[in-house]
Amino acid sequence: MSQSPFTPFKRRREHQRLRRFRTVPVRVLVPNLITLLALCAGLTAIRFAVEGKLEWSLGAIVFAAVLDGIDGRVARLLKGTSRFGAELDSLADFVNFGVAPALILYFWTLHDLKSAGWIAALVFAIAAGLRLARFNVMIDDPNRPAWAGNFFVGIPAPAGAITVLLPVYMHFLDMPVTVIPQVTFVYTLAIAFLMVSRLPVYSGKRLGTRVPPDLVLIVFIGVVLFFALLISYPWEVLTIGTIIYLASLPFGVLSYREHTRRDAQAAAAAQSGNVATPERPPSAAPFAAKPGAKPDDGERPTRH
Repeated sequence: MSQSPFTPFKRRREHQRLRRFRTVPVRVLVPNLITLLALCAGLTAIRFAVEGKLEWSLGAIVFAAVLDGIDGRVARLLKGTSRFGAELDSLADFVNFGVAPALILYFWTLHDLKSAGWIAALVFAIAAGLRLARFNVMIDDPNRPAWAGNFFVGIPAPAGAITVLLPVYMHFLDMPVTVIPQVTFVYTLAIAFLMVSRLPVYSGKRLGTRVPPDLVLIVFIGVVLFFALLISYPWEVLTIGTIIYLASLPFGVLSYREHTRRDAQAAAAAQSGNVATPERPPSAAPFAAKPGAKPDDGERPTRH
């Protein structure tokens, strides 16, 4: 009997080589390209800050935040989510919304405080990194209730970056209080604390997933109007938006506590026997079903 020209080890190497060079779907590449484009914007913001081009630097941060808001949605829409994309997004967020805003604030006014200003910039950047690491750990927690997906734990990194730059927006509006470096110092530390805190913040991830047909044109007009105002009056829009966001934080806390209270009441009622959950014996199921009846899918748990 003739010996096969391919030994088992050669077959294994050939199989590994084919797996290594297999094609990657374009739908997986598109979200990662958006993330890389956002990373380029964050790095360019640092360059503009070093060169003293503060307006362009802030514009690059806002552009990176917009791209960060759509890359995940594009990935889910194209079904191109991947573990690689999630890790790349976290690394890009740390640079764009942790390192870049910290350096912008330092080159703008925190450098007047010398070592203290640099410490504030370091604390904010580290807080952003810790916030992202905690998010990556908590997203895989199987014990979280379904409604907890509507809330972040602490201010998310993109919102923290846009919020911490409020003194710069107000500076362009000729508000003299923002020129004081001590005010920016305290404000930067406060936002860093809110990022790493346990404060429940409404995420809005499930908001706008479905738009009624009669509101489609209104949504289009609203989005176009928002970006037109942002381009025409950037500092006014960013200042008002940041103040509204900070003012809305207590409402997220109240909503989170209401959900927690309802869960506690449901658990207490179940333990005391007030909520009866009759179980149908398996043997009785064929006799209870009517001819032609369809199974009730509403009682099946939903996977998240």
